[in-house]
Amino acid sequence: MSTEKKPAYRRKTLLLIAALAFGAIGIAYAVWWTIYASHFEGTDNAYVKGNLVQVVSQIPGTVVAIAADDTDRVERGEALIRLDASDTDLALRKAQAGFAQTLRQTRAVFVQNDALKAEIDVRKADIERAQADLSKARSDLKRREALSRSGGVSGEEILHARTAVEAAESGLAQAQAALAVAKARLDTNLALTADMPVEEHPDVQLAADKLREALLATSRTHIPAPVSGMIAQRSAQVGQHVAPGTPLMTIVPLDQLWVEANFKESQLQRMKPGQKATLTADIYGGDLSYHGYVQGLAAGTGSVFSLLPAQNASGNWIKVVQRLPVRIVLDPEEVARHPLRVGLSMQVEVDLRDPTEEDVKTALRIAGPRGLSTAVYDSVDGQAEALIAKITKENAGP
Repeated sequence: MSTEKKPAYRRKTLLLIAALAFGAIGIAYAVWWTIYASHFEGTDNAYVKGNLVQVVSQIPGTVVAIAADDTDRVERGEALIRLDASDTDLALRKAQAGFAQTLRQTRAVFVQNDALKAEIDVRKADIERAQADLSKARSDLKRREALSRSGGVSGEEILHARTAVEAAESGLAQAQAALAVAKARLDTNLALTADMPVEEHPDVQLAADKLREALLATSRTHIPAPVSGMIAQRSAQVGQHVAPGTPLMTIVPLDQLWVEANFKESQLQRMKPGQKATLTADIYGGDLSYHGYVQGLAAGTGSVFSLLPAQNASGNWIKVVQRLPVRIVLDPEEVARHPLRVGLSMQVEVDLRDPTEEDVKTALRIAGPRGLSTAVYDSVDGQAEALIAKITKENAGP
């Protein structure tokens, strides 16, 4: 072979080797994509999310004490802020006195009912005596009139007998009138009391509600933590006058975090709840992985719920690939070992293979029960009922 042909042969050989190498790489990539990579979708547009529980005042007042600051860990029910209670304490004392006075006044009406019932019984007895007296007077008059024909009775005795009949009739009329008056007064009182216990009287119920309202306002001068978590965004200051609904601080329950991954719409065709996800956090680097499950796909894209949603029907419309938030729940044990904070960036990779029944159950278990609730305000009802029962026992009588 001539020296001129050797470089050309080498070039062809090298090109053939390069082509075979690139072909092998392409085939390997195709095999890798078909067997493995096609079953995964990933994104770096993902962030840690959590509940941001605002602590607000329910009544107007002046802040006199603050028991927690930013980065402090608080437990549910722990006192966070105290408002000046001078006005609410005064209102509570007035409500207690008003409730006791209403009980006594209402009890007096009930006692009067008993007295009126006894008076009615007396009036009925008076009527019976008056009827007996009238019957006797009429009988005496009739007998004397019969004797007067034979001259055995003087005219003066007959006159006295007639006067006695008139007096008996007048006494009967007075007794009947007194009975009618007593019955009318009893009917009026019964209409007010409706034959009910003292504590069920409308006036008593209204006074009790005013007492409950005053006690509730007093209890709200101590603002508790509705959930356990870390304090953030404290804006309350001592001496600040706050109105109802004013945000004073925020509590973030760091044991109830999830990841919101914003996948492109072209990546969502095979994504469904229960699929496994592998995540890394920028704060810890790629050597530490979190494991979670897809909880669900959002009802709409971010642009739909934005303050100024896009008007795609306008003439200058330009198509933009949309992203849909996908909620991913994290293994709570991993989060406890390596804490996260809301807003941190995450890398997410979702396994698109169909989840097993066990995966779906695990995702539901990690997500926890639906709904959120707190019981830190329930004790006020028990305190109010105990106070009402105590005042009722002291003022309502037997």
